[in-house]
Amino acid sequence: MADAVGVSRSTVSNAYSRPDQLSGELRARIMEAARQLGYPGPNPTARSLRRGFVGSIGVLFTSQLSYAFTDPFAVRFLAGVGAATERHGTSMLLVPLPRSEPDARRAVENAAVDGFCVYCVADEEWALDVIRQRGLPYVSTAVRADAGPEERFVGIDERSAARGVAAHVAGLGHRRVALLADSVLPDAPAGPLRLPGVDRVPHPTTHGRLAGFADAFAEVGVGWADLTLLNAPGNSRQAAAAAVAGLFDRPAPPTAVLAGSDVLALGVLDALAELPGERPPVSVTGFDDVPEAAAAGLTTVRQPAEEKGRIAAELLLDPPADAAAGHVLLPTALVVRGSTGPVPRR
Repeated sequence: MADAVGVSRSTVSNAYSRPDQLSGELRARIMEAARQLGYPGPNPTARSLRRGFVGSIGVLFTSQLSYAFTDPFAVRFLAGVGAATERHGTSMLLVPLPRSEPDARRAVENAAVDGFCVYCVADEEWALDVIRQRGLPYVSTAVRADAGPEERFVGIDERSAARGVAAHVAGLGHRRVALLADSVLPDAPAGPLRLPGVDRVPHPTTHGRLAGFADAFAEVGVGWADLTLLNAPGNSRQAAAAAVAGLFDRPAPPTAVLAGSDVLALGVLDALAELPGERPPVSVTGFDDVPEAAAAGLTTVRQPAEEKGRIAAELLLDPPADAAAGHVLLPTALVVRGSTGPVPRR
């Protein structure tokens, strides 16, 4: 291409990337020659290698790519990430992680990005190891007690927030309680799940919320073994309905269900609405306060989804000079609505 016009390769490159460095006549001559030769312009991958950066950040998802567009909390979180990337003139690459760890590792190894936002990854240690091996910066949305000063995260105190909503339910007199979370264990079926303790739950967010629920009920004399643990094979209303199937046909069913997300809680409300006949009211709580929660009258925990995404991207794109400022804990609030009430009298 350069030989055809009689200029250097850098001059051709400037015609595409820095047109102000050339006269209008010379650039027009180069672009016309490119059109005739079918030359599409400099290879963007090669150009990014020369510059040392790609101009994109990666967001790691543990789920299918469609989750990013259908889960209401994920949509709001990504809106926050997108606002920050727009401000910095960069782009965002969504990286869904396959279920197989070797395939997931390859996805992280091959992603053409300048850094990662680690969002919703079941066991993020291996992902962080791969990112460190690549020498790339990252921000986690899981609050890590063992995080070093060079690590950055933005999140909430999952355990404390969950303890608050569970204490509200316990204060209403509920003692027969079910705890519902998605993917409590990898590949676990829908429905009741027996675990010797909450420490067996690998996902940091799920672990924190279940631990907080358990803390509140332990304070009123209800131990872990006395709680009904339910697994939903995915964070969807359908998965929640499958998890509670048959739960309320028992002789002494739970009087309350505490869900690890609003989506799961809404699925429980769907299942309760489908039950035949007159049944005692069941208190249901969620977590996140997505837009649908208010319409359903759902008691839940509010956390700032868009702010979480925005700060995560900002920490990656414009890291603070003070390392301590890279550890961000966001506020939460208990939102009490009509889906919870006193335990029914016998």
